[in-house]
Amino acid sequence: MGRILKWLAALLMLLGLVAGGLAGWGWWLYRTSGPLPVARAVVVPRGGLGSTISTLQHARVLEGGDVVALVFRMAVRLTRKDGVLHAAELEFPAHASIRDTLFVLRHGRPVLHRITVPEGLSAMQVADIIERAPVLTGSIAVPPEGAILPQTYDYEWGTPRAVLLSRMQAAMATALDTVWRGRDPVPEIPDRRALLILASMVEHETAIPSERPMVARVFINRLKQGMRLQSDPTVVYGLNQGAGPLGHALTRMDLDTPSPYNTYTLPGLPTGPICAPGQAALEAVAHPASGNALYFVANGAGGHLFASSLAEHNRNVGAYRGHRTP
Repeated sequence: MGRILKWLAALLMLLGLVAGGLAGWGWWLYRTSGPLPVARAVVVPRGGLGSTISTLQHARVLEGGDVVALVFRMAVRLTRKDGVLHAAELEFPAHASIRDTLFVLRHGRPVLHRITVPEGLSAMQVADIIERAPVLTGSIAVPPEGAILPQTYDYEWGTPRAVLLSRMQAAMATALDTVWRGRDPVPEIPDRRALLILASMVEHETAIPSERPMVARVFINRLKQGMRLQSDPTVVYGLNQGAGPLGHALTRMDLDTPSPYNTYTLPGLPTGPICAPGQAALEAVAHPASGNALYFVANGAGGHLFASSLAEHNRNVGAYRGHRTP
């Protein structure tokens, strides 16, 4: 009997040594550097711990094999008080250990992607940018013209395109409301929609920030006097609904083609915006320059010459044509 007890004691001691050795090896594996050579963003999908381990091993964040998977599972269980594991696109550092990997899974911020909507694009063009943006989900319809504020937006992997589009529209609504409340009131711009429409025209007429308030003043002065606005970009929009450049200079036939946007044939503002105006264009209409200017023409150097009389304008036109003559 005594011999049996000795054998049992020896066996238990051996098992304890083995268990201790395994625990020590597992602890070493938990803290040792992993195989990932450089930092990498990995999409960790929903679906349970098994799919998480498979994804991380496939991405080389974790070593492959059942042993590492077992140690990882044990580590998750033993550290469960530290928080739940999240499904998201996460960035793992180079040579992340199992401990580092669990910290990222629990506390890492999702990777942010960026999409930039430039000023002056039509709703059709903006919708195309959103449709082509990576890692978004779902599809969208073309939004109302002028409903999106041009700027850069952050988004996470898996964000529905409709959600991102709603954010863009909310940003424009907020910007337009803020600009409207701080505007210099003029009778020719009676409401927010009129301000948005005119800002979209200003956006297309000049790319020089200092000229925008003066262009806005020209259009406001023309509205005040009942003159046609005669804005070429409105004619282009009426012809192709914002599909892009016409591919040719406007012809007399183009200028005479009826549309709700043709400010050569219709009085007042066009029926709606012709693009997504930026913050600066909105501010220019809200705070136009002073003066009596009624005309402007390109100066041949990227800017414009402004005039308050037809005679002065004709001289400016002549100067521009002379500048273009070889």
